Amino acid sequence: MSISAAALLADADPDEQDHILDLDEKAILQAAQEIRRRKADGIGGHEQPIRGETNDWVTPEYILDALGKFDLDPCAALDRPWATAKRHLTVEDDGLKKPWAGRVWLNPPYGEQKARWLAKMAKHQDGIVLIYARTETQMFFDHVWSRANGIFFLKGRVYFCRPDGIVGADAGAPSVLVSYDPKGTRFNQTALRRCKLQGKFLEIN
Repeated sequence: MSISAAALLADADPDEQDHILDLDEKAILQAAQEIRRRKADGIGGHEQPIRGETNDWVTPEYILDALGKFDLDPCAALDRPWATAKRHLTVEDDGLKKPWAGRVWLNPPYGEQKARWLAKMAKHQDGIVLIYARTETQMFFDHVWSRANGIFFLKGRVYFCRPDGIVGADAGAPSVLVSYDPKGTRFNQTALRRCKLQGKFLEIN
C-alpha cells in the first residue's frame, strides 16, 4: 500500500479499514478518498452524490451472488456493471408505479421515497430488501417488523459500487437484508438463513 493511501485510511473506522484492506491498491486509494470527502461533508456516502458524481450506487455483486437469482429489480441503476435481476426497471420506468412480478430484489433509493418502496414490497410479499438497520423507526415497524419474516444483520459496512463497477462509498450506516415470502413459503427467509455472508440472521414471527 502506498504512503498516501495509508494516510487517507487513517480517517476510516476499524470496520472500514478491515474491508478496504482486502481491495487492490487502486481501489484502496479511491475508497480512502471517498471516506475523507464524506467525513469532510458530514454525510453518508450512499445517501448523497459526491461533488457532482454519480447518484447511482450499485449493490456489490457478492451480496447478490449469495442470495440467488431474482426476477425483478424495480429500482435498478441506469448503468450497471452486472445484472441484479432478470428484468430491470430504472428511474425512467418508475418502478413504484409499475406492477411487480416474481422474486424481487430491492435496494431502494435512500431518500424520502424509501417508505413507499418498502410498503410496496410488504404488499408484494416476495423478495429481499437491502436497507439501513434503522430498526427503531416508524417505517421499520410498519413495513419490516410487522410484515417481513426474516432479517440478516450484515457485519461491517456495505461498500456500494459505481456504475462502472469500481468500489465507491460505504452505506454510511449499518445495513440489513430483509426477507418477504408469500404465505406458506419461506424461500427468501431460507436464502437469508443459509447465505454465506458475514452477519447474523434473525427470524421474524
